[in-house]
Amino acid sequence: MLVSMTDLLSTVLGLAFASGLNAYATVLGLGLLHRYGVLQLPAGLDVLGATPVIIGAAVLYLIEFVADKVPYFDSMWDAVHTFIRPAAGALISYGLVAGLDPPWQVLAALIGGGVAFTSHAAKASTRAAVNASPEPFSNWFLSLAEDVIAFGLVWLTAKHPLIALSLALGLLALAIFVVWKLAQFFAATFRRLRRA
Repeated sequence: MLVSMTDLLSTVLGLAFASGLNAYATVLGLGLLHRYGVLQLPAGLDVLGATPVIIGAAVLYLIEFVADKVPYFDSMWDAVHTFIRPAAGALISYGLVAGLDPPWQVLAALIGGGVAFTSHAAKASTRAAVNASPEPFSNWFLSLAEDVIAFGLVWLTAKHPLIALSLALGLLALAIFVVWKLAQFFAATFRRLRRA
């Protein structure tokens, strides 16, 4: 039972964190892993392996892949996705524990949405800070790193849940630190601008 609960926690945290970075990559990765038998999704989430869902997620991922590389436009894209990524993390987490009692399902949705919002906030605030630099390469590097992390977490939750759990917890701690530090930076900048 401990192993299965650890696997479940790993899956919820890993997929929620990935959803906060890129919801479309997470859905696409889950759909493909389910379609090819690498990961067995619970009933209700198995729809992610359907052809229309995979195609739709792939198209949306490609749009985000391009949008995420354009400085300043990526921040507008992130603003819109403040409502999409946490919701995706909550829904996926809720679906993962569909066989458990309703209180656990609600708790999983709350945790999944909170983790997804935290990783989204870290991504969005980091990108906003990086947009201040004149060169586009740091933006491209961050975008590619986020995609690799999102797809990597999806794969790790299926194949190596303990590694996924460790990575998700480490990334979550880093995301909280980044959000805290960038919030302090933006607050100090805003105070300086008000004084000027």
